[in-house]
Amino acid sequence: MDPKVWKINRERAIDYLNTRERIYVVDGFAGWDTRYRINVRVVCARAYHALFMRNMLIRPTAKELEHFHPDYTIYNAGSFPANRYTEGMTSATSVAINFAEKEMVILGTEYAGEMKKGIFTVLFYEMPVKHNVLTLHSSANQGMKNKDTTVFFGLSGTGKTTLSADPNRQLIGDDEHCWSDTGIFNIEGGCYAKCVGLSMEKEPEIHGAIRFGSVLENVIFDENTREVDYDNTTLTENTRASYPLEFIPNVKFPCISDSHPSNLILLTCDASGVLPPVSKLDARTVSYHFISGYTSKMSGTEEGVTEPQATFSACFGQPFLALHPMKYAEMLATKIEEHKADAWLINTGWVGASAASGGSRCPLRYTRAILNAIHDGSLKNVEYENFPVFNLAIPKTCNGVPDEILNPTKAWKGTSDSYDSSIKSLAAKFQTNFKKYQDGVTPEVLAAGPQI
Repeated sequence: MDPKVWKINRERAIDYLNTRERIYVVDGFAGWDTRYRINVRVVCARAYHALFMRNMLIRPTAKELEHFHPDYTIYNAGSFPANRYTEGMTSATSVAINFAEKEMVILGTEYAGEMKKGIFTVLFYEMPVKHNVLTLHSSANQGMKNKDTTVFFGLSGTGKTTLSADPNRQLIGDDEHCWSDTGIFNIEGGCYAKCVGLSMEKEPEIHGAIRFGSVLENVIFDENTREVDYDNTTLTENTRASYPLEFIPNVKFPCISDSHPSNLILLTCDASGVLPPVSKLDARTVSYHFISGYTSKMSGTEEGVTEPQATFSACFGQPFLALHPMKYAEMLATKIEEHKADAWLINTGWVGASAASGGSRCPLRYTRAILNAIHDGSLKNVEYENFPVFNLAIPKTCNGVPDEILNPTKAWKGTSDSYDSSIKSLAAKFQTNFKKYQDGVTPEVLAAGPQI
């Protein structure tokens, strides 16, 4: 965006906010590690937006507020459109960050998540450039006994939030983290959870967190009883709940790990049914799959998506990246090598056949058994074999998981020709996607991709 257009949008937003009878100002922190946290001020016209960011930012004490000075300011005038006839503007919606002025302006969209995502984008720039700290779109938890830390990467629908919620481990955070010289720290003060089909039986922690002070988005409720129907997807399947971290049990406060990660889990939901449930990654393959950020976009995650579609999001957070993906991949590879962390690719998607051909998703009990084997160290010590085309190391055995499930060539229910066609089709999609990054990656990472 041209700086002149930025100034026009900024003036437009501030003029709108100045016409409101009431505006809301929320001050909060982004980042639990006080060495790196940034001060954020939100100026908005809707109480809903103010409450959302009060939940999602780390809430200062009264004493901390006395001398609070913002590092970044968000002007949210979302109910007022941008002027799409301004030169350089193509839409009535504009979400823009000015890193020089340290300001963010929102026009033409009332989606509260833009503020959360904007601050995340800021940290994808500020942390690596100024502090050599790696920003990650991930969840993280820590073992209660051994204090070992695990980081989970994954796009929507891959199980990032579900799998990081473990009764035997403390939750550090479910979505946004940084990896510093001392370990992992959460960026946020709250959670932003999907709540379609939510029930006390299936997800008691999230269900119990929805109380006074929480924010529900896109849900249908009875206007007389105010009872929410979480199964109603009339508006969208992307129903959401925002609540402070202290509303759920088993959270580690402060939200900072006691150690560097022992395990990194790259989650994918492969609807083609050809990727193995678990693979052990080396330095080259972890960089390749981290930059690729592959999953299948599931129905309900976006408007118009009615069946699974292959999608790629660099570093599992492409919309937030301020630098070339290789920068983050190199930082990740360096930290993995320095701290001797193990990296794994886990497929929570289909096994035996594709979603379109009657396959079924890998049962959650098997995925949890794989995670348990990773955490207790037993999966490192089993015999491995090569998974062709993708050249991944896959275990022959895993406690609690049938052997035939672990190798897609053995689990496949169709013909060998249909399997060969499916795996080559997926490999070609990986290759096509990676072309946009090949000029900025090392030859070793480029060679770590699938070979047809």
